[in-house]
Amino acid sequence: MKSLLPRGPRRAYVKADREESTMKTENGQAKSKAKKLRPLDKISSGISGLDEITGGGLPKGRPTLVCGNAGCGKTLLAMEFLVRGAVEHNEPGVFMSFEENEEELTRNVASLGFDLDALSAQKKIVLDYVRIERSEIEETGEYDLEGLFVRLNHAIDSIKAKRVVLDTLEGLFASLPNEAILRSELRRLFRWLKDKGVSVIITAERGEGLLTRHGLEEYVADCVILLDHRVNEQLSTRRLRVVKYRGSVHGTNEYPFLISKDGFSVLPVTSMGLDHPASSERISSGVERLDTMLGGKGYYRGSSILVSGTAGTGKTSIAAAFVDAACRRGERALYFLFEESQNQIVRNMNSIGVNLEPWVKKELLQFHASRPSLYGLEMHLLTIYDAVKKFKPRVVVMDPVTNLITVGTEIEVRSMLTRLIDFFKTEQVTAMFPSLTTGESSTSEIAISSLMDVWILLRNIESGGERNRGLYILKARGMEHSNQIREVLLSNHGIGLVDVYAGPTTVLTGSARIEQVGLEKAEADRRKAQMDRRQREIERERGVTDAQIAVLKAGLEAKIDELNQEITEETLLDQVNAKSRFNMAANRQADVEPKSQKPRGD
Repeated sequence: MKSLLPRGPRRAYVKADREESTMKTENGQAKSKAKKLRPLDKISSGISGLDEITGGGLPKGRPTLVCGNAGCGKTLLAMEFLVRGAVEHNEPGVFMSFEENEEELTRNVASLGFDLDALSAQKKIVLDYVRIERSEIEETGEYDLEGLFVRLNHAIDSIKAKRVVLDTLEGLFASLPNEAILRSELRRLFRWLKDKGVSVIITAERGEGLLTRHGLEEYVADCVILLDHRVNEQLSTRRLRVVKYRGSVHGTNEYPFLISKDGFSVLPVTSMGLDHPASSERISSGVERLDTMLGGKGYYRGSSILVSGTAGTGKTSIAAAFVDAACRRGERALYFLFEESQNQIVRNMNSIGVNLEPWVKKELLQFHASRPSLYGLEMHLLTIYDAVKKFKPRVVVMDPVTNLITVGTEIEVRSMLTRLIDFFKTEQVTAMFPSLTTGESSTSEIAISSLMDVWILLRNIESGGERNRGLYILKARGMEHSNQIREVLLSNHGIGLVDVYAGPTTVLTGSARIEQVGLEKAEADRRKAQMDRRQREIERERGVTDAQIAVLKAGLEAKIDELNQEITEETLLDQVNAKSRFNMAANRQADVEPKSQKPRGD
């Protein structure tokens, strides 16, 4: 009989391994209960996000099946698993390919930054291309994969490999129409890999109505990962789903993934729980009076801010001031643009006194400008994710976020933004989302206001034949905030917020407010002049009255002086008369009065 592959010398190691496995099973029955209590050993995939979805990595010492349609990225995922293990975890690996030779593989993954030639020279990776020719295959009913086992075993032992990739099963079994033999050999292959104790990724093509063409691999593999590359309305997206994972809890949703120059990136944002930190630090909005409206301190660090309004109300200006304030604090800021180019927004913001160019040169500010239609929502999500991970900003702006509805339904965009907001909160990034509203309604085109910590509404206020900008805070979680409307003034000195005139029936802004303020000032000046005039009149009357009082007082004092004079004169006259009488009595020899009655003048 002939094997599927050119058969090497038969060895007894397969039989010995089976006997040893049986002995281990019999001798370990007493410990079986203890082993069941042990958690499943896992090995890091080395792929960003995939370990989080799988709860720690792929099953250690067990086979993992990666299946999907052509072009979905099966080979690249498997290769990154192998390379990351060799480079980051010092776990050598064997890559056995049934489709591409060593040179083709080396060139294909060089775009991801993987140098397979160097890794092979260091004996960290073995590349083995197995060519299958139909003419070499003969089915006799006793067909087996003994030659493959010998070849694979030699490659594993040569570098003491811990990881193995078989790419793909269709290349191995493409010429075998006998279903019974195929199923038998598949089971034996998976069993042999488990007994060998290596962590394996096996790739397979997607079948009709099944995960794989043969429909058996998905049942014998311990972990099954399905990759999908779909095109919807001329936009392509890649998604990953863990179909099953024996002995482990795992994420069951579809997760977008990106293949970039840095390799695979999976964003498991739907698996994030509401356990992100909540900072008490406050940061400035970049507009002094807006900070005052927010309790005098600005936003909480790590919060999400929705700035909604109709076109031309100043959403981008508020966002630019926010970014400028962050850069002034020495913090990095990331600005995603979906309508304007970097040069355009830098020029436009100069007109309101916000100069962003110096921050770009100092590498504190980074712009990412692209049309939403450039790619799908998942790609936008992963692009933002990667940019945040690399640049590590403290502040992010997505302007305007509502433009994303052009590449997805409202439900899809809301789902994407929910995951993005959770990601920002986990990273403690303060994010601002300018959002376009329809008409004068406060309802955003994307219903994400409930996810936001702060909601600022900008609106046009029409009065007196002109339109002016108004701002008020609809909500601000966890902080005191103003409920008053402020008029927004944009000038070359920056953004100013002034009090509007709130009349009994309407709110006045712009020229009407200025005119009303002028009228009120004129009225106040008139009343002040009237009060000043009345005060002067009273002062004059006070002077006259004081003068009259002084005259009367002088007259009274004169009369008192006159009376006192008369009293004095009368007293002197009485004394003179008494003395005269005494002298006269003495001259007449009259009886002399007692001494006590002698006049005081003697």
